[in-house]
Amino acid sequence: MNAPRDLDWVSANQQLLVAEFARLRALLGETDCEPKGTQANDELATARQHMFAPAAIDHLASLFGLSPFERDVLLLCAGVEMDARIAAHCAQARTQPQGPWASFGLALAVLNDPHWSALTPQAPLRRLRLVELDESAGLTRARLRIDERVLHYIGGLNQLDPRLQAMIEPIDKPGMMSPAHRAAAEDLGARLACSSTQPGPVLLSGDDALGQQDVAATIAHRLGMRLFRLHAAEIPSAAHEQAALASLWLREAALLGGALLITHDDGDALPALSRFIARLDDCVPGAGLTLTAGRVFPNLEVAAERLQVNRPDAGEQRQLWQQALGPHTTVLDGTITSLAGQYRLGARRIAQIARDIAHGDSDRAASDPDANARWLHRACHFNGAEMPDLAQRIIPHGDWTQLILPAAQRQTLEQIAIHAKHRLTVLHDWGFASQSARGLGIASLFWGDSGTGKSFAAEVLAHSLGLALYRIDLSAVVSKYIGETEKNLRRLFDAAESLGAVLLFDEADALFGKRSEVRDSHDRYANIEVSYLLQRMEAYCGIAILTTNHKAALDTAFARRLRFIVHFPFPDTAQREAIWRTTFPAGVPLGQLDYTRLANLAVPGGTIRNIALTAAFLAAEAGAPISMAQLRHAAHLEAAKRDKPFSDAETRGWA
Repeated sequence: MNAPRDLDWVSANQQLLVAEFARLRALLGETDCEPKGTQANDELATARQHMFAPAAIDHLASLFGLSPFERDVLLLCAGVEMDARIAAHCAQARTQPQGPWASFGLALAVLNDPHWSALTPQAPLRRLRLVELDESAGLTRARLRIDERVLHYIGGLNQLDPRLQAMIEPIDKPGMMSPAHRAAAEDLGARLACSSTQPGPVLLSGDDALGQQDVAATIAHRLGMRLFRLHAAEIPSAAHEQAALASLWLREAALLGGALLITHDDGDALPALSRFIARLDDCVPGAGLTLTAGRVFPNLEVAAERLQVNRPDAGEQRQLWQQALGPHTTVLDGTITSLAGQYRLGARRIAQIARDIAHGDSDRAASDPDANARWLHRACHFNGAEMPDLAQRIIPHGDWTQLILPAAQRQTLEQIAIHAKHRLTVLHDWGFASQSARGLGIASLFWGDSGTGKSFAAEVLAHSLGLALYRIDLSAVVSKYIGETEKNLRRLFDAAESLGAVLLFDEADALFGKRSEVRDSHDRYANIEVSYLLQRMEAYCGIAILTTNHKAALDTAFARRLRFIVHFPFPDTAQREAIWRTTFPAGVPLGQLDYTRLANLAVPGGTIRNIALTAAFLAAEAGAPISMAQLRHAAHLEAAKRDKPFSDAETRGWA
């Protein structure tokens, strides 16, 4: 057979298969072949001369360490599917009329260097599911059938097994990465590449899921491998199903030169994940690399590399924003500092937002930087992360003019805003963050009687800083099941860091109470919950506000971890008058109101707003401006709710 010299690899591979099948037909006793297949062997030698890369069958045999006999068994099974004359010979060798197939007995009889061990369950042909065996007719007479994926590979097509496509997906090469992540991945990849042994699992943990994926892709690329991802939830729990999945993947890893990244986000999946990795550790040569990615490291009995991959800190985020925005960096410099200080985003999300703004309008940043800054803040807030249903979104509307407080308290609140605005400069540019990773957030306690403006002050802060505000539903956070409260809080803090949100723990003494003396297991776990809260409050990078009517009920350990403590006193007469003057919106029709008389009513700001709102409805029903008489009526209605009616003296002269 004279093959042309310019054959591509696929065509040359097909020519070699034709020659291999001719050699097998000679061994099967085809009458028109020369004795012992001399012509077939010559054609085979000629076909090999035109292979500029190993043929698929040779590469497969080398990968899995197949003996010459096992290689020929695989070719015989392939020949039944691809060569009609081999199929006819196999049919003639049997008396059953069900159709042509190869059998182990036929292989032992006609192929060179036969050995019985080729078809044991531990041998590559069956362990890696290269062939399938129907044992109903006995081992030697049973039907041998080549796996379809292997058949296509021998024919020159190398694609992921269809049985795995529903659960395993290829991962692209990483784009923009945090410099720290890239350096760590390159270093680990270089060490694994220099190792003379099969690399063990690589375990990635931390809060940057996309960053972990990019680190895994960088390591795989450094080793010359393609990366595929499998979610741990897809791993079956039954032992035989796990074994089947492991065999399929080990075969795919060798054929595709693949590495497998197993992502997990639920502790319940870790036992099955650990067992599955133990199966993969019993691998064949060239079976790739296994990596895991999740918040925590799984417990494995095998040696493994471990690497923490968390979202970049504010300083790194600023560098990533500058890199991603490119020519718009100069006009958006102040916005970049704000974005890096308020949100915790990974490199991939930053790059995506920058691409979106460039595709939307490449001149927008230069022409209207303020509008562009607002767009960037909205994009960062709606970055794919979602607050769990344990928190309620509050749209803040209040401003500083509506917040009536003594000068000392107001200055403290303004200090909170200053700390939030200049956090990046002080902590990262000036180096305070390098001294300790704890206490970098802005945790504050607002305490005072009900209605004195604690929650409203949180709204004013969030509105002035342009941050989202979420009130935490403590009834949903606290769980009677051990460990669930901590899990709920972790979800809240993680999502809040991604969204750059202000967390408002209203009536926080219900959750942040004092740790008690341990008398039983319930006390011990309650103390663990408080301790966990102390740690998360200290590590949280955003603004967390606790409000309480009873400061003494809080655990004293919180005081050290709180950057600000603001007492909201009961308003005096002058403050109450100021609250009355600011409580009515500009569009409300007002009659002749005596704010001095109104201020004599000793109620806090929250009650004043309730009275004003009720009076507005009374005025709307009457079709008249709000009057003192309606305010008097509304005040008595409000007092009736509390079973503490006002005396006539308190509202005397209102009408």
